[in-house]
Amino acid sequence: MDVLSIQHLAKSFGNTSVLRDVSLSVSESSVFGFIGANGAGKTTTMKIALGLLRADGGEVSICGEHMRFGMTATNRHVGYLPDVPEFYNYLRPKEYLRLCGQIAGLDEATIKHRSSELIELVGLHGVKKKIGGFSRGMKQRLGVAQALINEPRLLICDEPTSALDPLGRKETLGLLRQISGKTTVVFSTHVLSDVERICDRIAVLAGGTIALEGTLAELKTRHQADGLQIEFASEADLERFCAGVPERILRKSERANTELTLHVRDLAAAQRASLQLLSAEDILPVRFELLEPNIEDLFLEAVA
Repeated sequence: MDVLSIQHLAKSFGNTSVLRDVSLSVSESSVFGFIGANGAGKTTTMKIALGLLRADGGEVSICGEHMRFGMTATNRHVGYLPDVPEFYNYLRPKEYLRLCGQIAGLDEATIKHRSSELIELVGLHGVKKKIGGFSRGMKQRLGVAQALINEPRLLICDEPTSALDPLGRKETLGLLRQISGKTTVVFSTHVLSDVERICDRIAVLAGGTIALEGTLAELKTRHQADGLQIEFASEADLERFCAGVPERILRKSERANTELTLHVRDLAAAQRASLQLLSAEDILPVRFELLEPNIEDLFLEAVA
């Protein structure tokens, strides 16, 4: 079942068209990465899905129910973590979660149980100090806890790791992966390494529409390798090899110390020519491998 479905979404601000025809679907119990450059329209899409911004066209469904601007009925299924969550700094974690539970309409017994459960989940058990003394990473973890207080079926996170240090990023990503078995997670980002770590499926937003969508495996298969990477035992071996590489097979080449990357026109022909040259020159490479496209390659191709 699709927890989130967006069809032909459009939105303009004045004469600037931000979203032209955005369609995507997110299946249950998955981690979905919504990728785009800064200003691509990721936050706009999320705010429309939350009913906080009116779309010019298209429709959004959450758990099979149509979302309507200003009507928050579908938000009972949703938890939301903005890119920079704000807190009442004079409160302590459990006091803040109690307030969030009351706003969500939960009874006191449920609030107490959920708060203890979530404090443990996000690694804040035993933390007694006020939120004003929290690090950025601790605030982000508390933000995840508040977004989960009503046991949502869909958690929407807007750039959840953009302002974190490497440790905070690792903790937050681990937490999102951990909860994905119970809650579907959609998070926007321009940090491509985060996507490769935890996402089941991705969509790339560029030019106001979805330029690329699928699992990483599907996309890598669809966009086959176009190059070879060869590591040599010495610079002398690399020089001898480069002197004999036929120009006709190359689009471009890159060198880094004793490593050579060949971007080629015909991969099979380049493999044969390279192996023949290595044999003819009696060069034994340290490493010889196909270059598989990574998420950065796919992103750059999509937005080009």
